[in-house]
Amino acid sequence: MSKRLPELSTPLTKARKAFLRYAGGVLERLTPRQRFWTGFSFLCIVTTLLVSNPFLRSETESYRVGDIARETIISPADIAFLDEERTRDARETARSAELPVFEVEANMGEKTAQTFISSIERQQRPAASDGDAQGRTRSEAVARVLARRSFSSNELDAIRTALKESAEGYIYREEEKQFFSSVGVRLIDRTRPGQGTVESLPESNWVTLGAARKKFQDRLSAIQSLSVKERDGWYDAVADLIEPSVSYNAQATNLAREAAASSIPVITVSLKRNQTVAREGDTVTAEMLTRISAIRDYSRSNRQVHRLLGLLAIIGGLFWVAWKFIQHNYLVSPRLTLSAERTFALFGFVVIAQTALMSALFRVADFTAAQNVKIPFNDASLWAFAIPFAFGSLLMTLLSDRRTALFTGLVVSLIAGMLAPKPLEFALYSVIASAVAVYGIGRYRSRQSVTIAGSLVGVASAATAVALLAYSQQPFVLNTVLLAIGCGLITGLVTAGVTAVFLPACETLFGILTDVKLLELSNADLPVLGQLALRAPGTNQHAHAVGQLAEEACRSIGANGLLARIGALYHDIGKIAAPEHFVENQLGRNPHDRLKPAQSAKIIVSHVSFGIKMAKDLGLPQRIIDFIPQHHGTRTLHYFLRKAEAEAMAAGTGPVDENEFRYPGPKPQFKESAIMMIADSCEAGARSLEEPTPENIRFIVTKILDAILADDQLDECDLTLRELTQIRETIIRSLVAIYHSRVDYPGYTPPPSTSNARLDVGSLDSEERIHRYHNPADVPVSKGGEIEDEAI
Repeated sequence: MSKRLPELSTPLTKARKAFLRYAGGVLERLTPRQRFWTGFSFLCIVTTLLVSNPFLRSETESYRVGDIARETIISPADIAFLDEERTRDARETARSAELPVFEVEANMGEKTAQTFISSIERQQRPAASDGDAQGRTRSEAVARVLARRSFSSNELDAIRTALKESAEGYIYREEEKQFFSSVGVRLIDRTRPGQGTVESLPESNWVTLGAARKKFQDRLSAIQSLSVKERDGWYDAVADLIEPSVSYNAQATNLAREAAASSIPVITVSLKRNQTVAREGDTVTAEMLTRISAIRDYSRSNRQVHRLLGLLAIIGGLFWVAWKFIQHNYLVSPRLTLSAERTFALFGFVVIAQTALMSALFRVADFTAAQNVKIPFNDASLWAFAIPFAFGSLLMTLLSDRRTALFTGLVVSLIAGMLAPKPLEFALYSVIASAVAVYGIGRYRSRQSVTIAGSLVGVASAATAVALLAYSQQPFVLNTVLLAIGCGLITGLVTAGVTAVFLPACETLFGILTDVKLLELSNADLPVLGQLALRAPGTNQHAHAVGQLAEEACRSIGANGLLARIGALYHDIGKIAAPEHFVENQLGRNPHDRLKPAQSAKIIVSHVSFGIKMAKDLGLPQRIIDFIPQHHGTRTLHYFLRKAEAEAMAAGTGPVDENEFRYPGPKPQFKESAIMMIADSCEAGARSLEEPTPENIRFIVTKILDAILADDQLDECDLTLRELTQIRETIIRSLVAIYHSRVDYPGYTPPPSTSNARLDVGSLDSEERIHRYHNPADVPVSKGGEIEDEAI
């Protein structure tokens, strides 16, 4: 059996238990008060960081030049900041405006002509030679030309003049043209570096080195006395004398440009506190964008510690108010299934999850709006209507009570206002959606309830979104209205989806029993219930009957009837270990006839401890496990105790230890387990009546209830005398309905009474073997109000 039973223990349940064991080892050294405030501080810090984290949401929206401002932006303080971008642009402009620097060598034509004359004269002095290789090569070329014939002085003067005119002006190399500016260049004389002139549009009056040499070649062609070979010879010999007269000076240019950039002072922008930077609907300009960026930078870098501490104090105040509300709510409504501490832990978990979700989705809304340029799709506030603000309150409604859920919605709405681009509008939007989620859902008896609640939230959110458009005086454009309605409907779907994801996790993490979880536990196909029906059919039938009685009684006082019915199914699972020792399962002789009273008591009492162990192994919720010991309380097995005392007196032994005949307890701690105790005894008492008339049933039920009260078994639960009266009357009505008189059929003669007949005991089922009492006063009701069937 044990190999099949762990099917109820889910991996999440095992993980939760493992985490609690680990956390318990760390926190066991702290007092309960210290553990509470440690958890309280953790909740405050995490929530504060989620709200103020700049990576999740910027303090101001992102704009570009030409966008329409979607909100009024006001400077939060006096801000004086260095506009690095404008300063960088201004310096880059000054750097670009600075003219490139070229060095110029004056009288380059005259120098070229003198060099040509020197080359001719050098040929006339054979002993002289050029010092460099280029000069020797040129001299050899000139010598070869002069060796062809004797040139007249006029011809040499014509060549010199052509060379001089071609070498005059601003000659530059072709590869340096890239450094020219369309405005001009700055010329510096190499002989006088401190002085310079500006030459405008150098492309118009400057020539390249190739063009200058081509000009020399054309002028040689104009000398008619020279043959073609002589022209080519003179060109090859002296064309290299034409050299650039100007050259680009990169170092001087860079120094000049850096000096111009350094001369531009840093641009400073000043904003006054409460100064309006942009109004909603204005077109964003470059200057406006700079100021918006300044406000964003200020919010991220300045007074960040002050803001963080202030936000932490506000969040701490909200959590403190929440704790006091939950504590007071628990005192006013003590029937809540969760303790105040566990409810507060659930509240903190839901708030953190909701805050993280809102922070992330606000950023998604900003990103979605930034990807669109058309109105209204570029409005992040419209996309933000799709955020599931009602998720937290809906989850708390399903897991706790409506008042706590509504308070959770209010707290989440305040946090939403801190995150939203339009605080007031989104706080109102969140409050309305949360209220609809709280009061728009009925009993959580099926998973479909979440879908229905989400649909209601979607419809209400869509209507609220349109109302907010009207409130903010936005134009009712078809696309805007449709987008707002669509996002409002989407928030309902997202709310239902997120709630469906978190709900099972919270049920397991916090050990909460929802109606759906209880209904899952009522499945007869579960292994433990199958084993109970197979091995202890009488106990199984008794469990169902008790569950029906307990459920009706709970409904009469407003308690959780479903919890009582499911608790009844498992309250006697410990009898699986020894089913034949309980009278409802016996088919032959009573095994207690062969046992000593102490042995019988030990076997009967052990079904409680064994049932608890089995329930824990199965992974049953603690609330269900509590039914197993509490439905017996601390009552004694009166019959076996008196039998043991009689035997001890006859044998002359010492006094009997009463604790050996007492259930371990505790007494019922909540209403459902107390009702289970009453219903368990009343159902057994009614089965013991030979004639279950309304009068006999009322007598036995009243007797049992009086005995339970006299034994102080209900001292630790919060049942009132009025509720006990309602419970008694409900149980009486239910038992009368179950054991009502049968209609006599015509022609049918009932058999004679079998009270004195001798029957084959082995041929009777467990129900028939139960002894019937004609007089209800003879039913063996113990001092604690139990029917001791085993005594029969």
